[in-house]
Amino acid sequence: MPDDSTRLKYEARARIIKALGHASRLMMIDELSRGERCVCELRELVGADLSTVSKHLTVLKNAGVVEDDKRGVQVFYRLKVPCLLNFFGCVEAVLNNQVREAQRLVRDSPAASAPPSTRE
Repeated sequence: MPDDSTRLKYEARARIIKALGHASRLMMIDELSRGERCVCELRELVGADLSTVSKHLTVLKNAGVVEDDKRGVQVFYRLKVPCLLNFFGCVEAVLNNQVREAQRLVRDSPAASAPPSTRE
């Protein structure tokens, strides 16, 4: 059974991964990988209202993924930890493996090798 500090470490990891668990947030992180963006640009990207985008950004900020910089009336966001993009590479590898496995199953299925049936 894990000790308290080990359990806390895994719970902290889960909170970060949970913060990443939304398609809009993933789109924003991908966009921020190219440089800082104002909230208005992220709102346009996601296609949601300002309130919704701000809530998503707050989740990411509280998880330590992004940081903000207020300039006048605009707020700009940037990735706080660009190494997060390595995680996305790993996710893509999992997706590619799933596609290859599905293709293999289709290719190796008995129906794939059977001659087409004829209908009268």
